Amino acid sequence: MGNFSKRSTETELMDDLSLDQTELKKVLLDIDRANSFLNGNNLTVQAVHSLIQDKNKKSYTILDMGCGNGSMLRTLVLWSRKHHFNLKCIGVDLNEKSLEIAREQSLEFPEIQYIKQDILELEQDELQCDILLCTLTMHHFKNHEIPQFLNQFSKLSRIGFIINDLQRSALSYQLFKLFSTIFIRTNIAKKDGLTSIKSGFLKKELQAFAAELPKMKHSITKKWAFRIVWVAQH
Repeated sequence: MGNFSKRSTETELMDDLSLDQTELKKVLLDIDRANSFLNGNNLTVQAVHSLIQDKNKKSYTILDMGCGNGSMLRTLVLWSRKHHFNLKCIGVDLNEKSLEIAREQSLEFPEIQYIKQDILELEQDELQCDILLCTLTMHHFKNHEIPQFLNQFSKLSRIGFIINDLQRSALSYQLFKLFSTIFIRTNIAKKDGLTSIKSGFLKKELQAFAAELPKMKHSITKKWAFRIVWVAQH
């Protein structure tokens, strides 16, 4: 099962850019299915609401770093439509195959555009947003890489950023094994799910990263189904 005292540095299979697009689509669908069942995206929606509820703006720009197939942005747009305010959403990813899937699945969402972009190469005024999202993406990076991303998140966002990621634990690992036998269909998603949990975070680890951004206000909270939501506000 492995050691959970430290984050795993194992690479996930879906991070292989040569992965066949048809197979990638199946894997992303598996992740969406699990995320929907466990209500994961709604945690980000709630966090977005907490950041904008006292801003009184008619429109907000949301940037999703590591957007995958765009599921998180589509969820946000549906929520904004229901509550009668406008969102401009930008999905950023390095995998063109994921972006093609996202565009295909977002044809009825003109509020969303997708861009292949390394977010670390952006200047502060190139792709500014009100809120930057990072959902189930940060655990793909090694500890020494994360501060550079967080610094960039801070620069690009006017209101703040939201990180929704996995809580690392042996219990979560064992429960996912059971969960995946019922709800996960692809072998890649089953294997990557376990790798993701081993690469997830403890609350104290995120608090240590947050301390490197002392000018922002931070809320780091453990949530249902072994998630941790970090809301950083300017």
